[in-house]
Amino acid sequence: MHDANREALAIESDFSLKSTRVVWVLNYLIKRRQKPERIRMDNGPELIAKIMDDWSMGHGIEFIRIQPGKPTQNAYIERLNRSFREGALDAFNFETIDELRECAQDWMNDYNHHRPHRACKRLPPVVYAQKYLKQ
Repeated sequence: MHDANREALAIESDFSLKSTRVVWVLNYLIKRRQKPERIRMDNGPELIAKIMDDWSMGHGIEFIRIQPGKPTQNAYIERLNRSFREGALDAFNFETIDELRECAQDWMNDYNHHRPHRACKRLPPVVYAQKYLKQ
């Protein structure tokens, strides 16, 4: 999620996510988008592993970790997680992981391209970025 426009950049769904998978997604996003200066994250085990620190130093990206037990320090992602949980995870019964992945992609497309957001002048995140965040 980009702080400036609330855009969800990726949703990874699996039975568990290892640090190597997080690194793969981060590399994918950097190739697809621009490299960020910093990334805010919580202290989940997949995010505090040595491979993550090595990756951030190798890419010159600062990791800003929230204090344990202080989810409000990462309020944007907490809000996104709640919206995804309510709009997708709690709304359907999935029989396979592939069904969940397809639903997650559909949800993210709707969230980014169609759903207006109060913090984005009531525009969807992608539309807001195109209109107001030209680089």
